[in-house]
Amino acid sequence: MDLNAKIYVAGHRGLVGSAILRALEEKGYRNLVLRTSSELDLRDREQVQQLFAEEGIDYVFLAAAKVGGIVANNDYPADFIRDNLMIQANVIDAAHRYEVKKLLFLGSTCIYPKLAPQPLKEEYLLTGELEPTNIAYAVAKIAGITMCQSYNRQFGTRFISAMPTNMYGPNDNFDPVTSHVLPALVRKFHEAKASGAAEVKIWGTGTPRREFLHSDDLAEACIFLMKFYEGNDIVNVGVGEDITIKELAGLIQSIVGYEGSLVFDSSVPDGTPRKLVDVSKIHALGWQAKIKLEDGLHAVYESFRESTLVNN
Repeated sequence: MDLNAKIYVAGHRGLVGSAILRALEEKGYRNLVLRTSSELDLRDREQVQQLFAEEGIDYVFLAAAKVGGIVANNDYPADFIRDNLMIQANVIDAAHRYEVKKLLFLGSTCIYPKLAPQPLKEEYLLTGELEPTNIAYAVAKIAGITMCQSYNRQFGTRFISAMPTNMYGPNDNFDPVTSHVLPALVRKFHEAKASGAAEVKIWGTGTPRREFLHSDDLAEACIFLMKFYEGNDIVNVGVGEDITIKELAGLIQSIVGYEGSLVFDSSVPDGTPRKLVDVSKIHALGWQAKIKLEDGLHAVYESFRESTLVNN
């Protein structure tokens, strides 16, 4: 992937896509193809085919997806499976038809069975039942993986798939309903501190364990895999460590400086009990995450606080 290669970052305004874009620009890549959702609807096959026909794209980072937290996934399953299936099918097929050199598809660790052994190894895919609250999203991602593998086998394409763990970082979604747990907690504690609230209610029991990877680390991993990994097997991307939601809440509470109490709402589903990925494969390839969770959280909160001040 030389510096003059034409690279399409699908979803370049999202949490992951924006991190990949920053990393590429920092490394000197300038021949980048970017389209906002208002300029290009990836769910529209004709629009996607036209993009690839006009641009002569060499490499694709497929980071575009409809994403959300446990509530959004549970409440809008049709939206999640429909939009993600259409986005993936259109981009992957166009990449084949217009002879893209290589494509990286970003999946998710929600593809693994709910009660799979921990840590999650790549070979656990399709060995058990999925978590019901996000099954639509997981099935869509599994379809994307299978599509990449199938095109490789039938057409000899070079389509690889990476499975990142729970993400956080700049350009995250802090919406109180549709966000994932980490940005949701950042917002809750910030608003509770600002309003002087006596307590913060947290969904679930606080006992599930989660692993958190900074988006800048994921971006580095994606570029690394694009350059150095060839194969039909999926690759986990994570840090290899996890914490409970209760511990995460306490860490964010301390960073924000909120002094009230925490109340856990056990009437809300916890989701998967634990989701820690086995990262031995990507470590053996030569890549490891660098950003510590506490350092990343400090940066995320400062960014959120500054954007809140600007918007207000």
